[in-house]
Amino acid sequence: MYNKIGDNMDIIKYAFLGLVQGITEALPISSSGHVFIFRELLGMNFLYDMNFDILVNFGSLVAILLLYKKDLINIIKDFFLFIKTKEKKYQSNFKYALLLIIATIPAGIFGLIYKDSISKVMNLKLLGISFLMTSAFVFICRKIKGKKDDSKITILDSIIIGLYQIMALLPGVSRSGATISAGMSRDLKRESALKFSFLLYIPISLASMILGVNDLIKSPTLNTLWFPYLIATIIAGIATYYTFKWFRKMLLNNGKLIYFSIYTLLLGLTLLIVF
Repeated sequence: MYNKIGDNMDIIKYAFLGLVQGITEALPISSSGHVFIFRELLGMNFLYDMNFDILVNFGSLVAILLLYKKDLINIIKDFFLFIKTKEKKYQSNFKYALLLIIATIPAGIFGLIYKDSISKVMNLKLLGISFLMTSAFVFICRKIKGKKDDSKITILDSIIIGLYQIMALLPGVSRSGATISAGMSRDLKRESALKFSFLLYIPISLASMILGVNDLIKSPTLNTLWFPYLIATIIAGIATYYTFKWFRKMLLNNGKLIYFSIYTLLLGLTLLIVF
């Protein structure tokens, strides 16, 4: 059992990283970028084997599934009911599901081809540039309120949001920041942009986990770090759940997105100057 000082330090470090993942996943400031930074600061960069990322992302995924449970049930149910009956009352959610599928394709294809290559070349200097990109995305859309609700999202909107999600494969480029900004720039209401962004997170996160399960099972680190991983995953899920609820309330109450833009701007410049 974990009763040695080294083991306890592992638990503390991974628990902290799980908290970082959970908080930043729900905000437009890049979870992967922050985990990368703190992993370096804690001297844990040598442990980078994707297992931690897969598991804590699963924790965040469970939180998003719970938050959008009703929407997901209705979308999936109506999707199949429309295929079966072709009744008009199911058509709206059928279309919405198709738009999510379309938006998932660009990052899905690009991720399969380049994700491993990106992780191998990433460093703190490049991370600084990525944070500046996040800052720019959020700054551009900071005052947009939009007029289009869920029913008005078009195929072109979906494609553009999906293309923005490709850039989020770079650690430091916030996935939610890029996709919410893309949605708002297409005149989506803040609520609609937020909902589409986080529902879009679900298939990408599921795909990453499914593709990584085999490596996770075979990984030697799983035998020695399963308990720190478990703690980190639970903390990531809880933190994502409550941070998202706060962010959603703040965003819909005309919260100042400019603060997230300033934060990522300063963080990006700091990384470029220091490293």
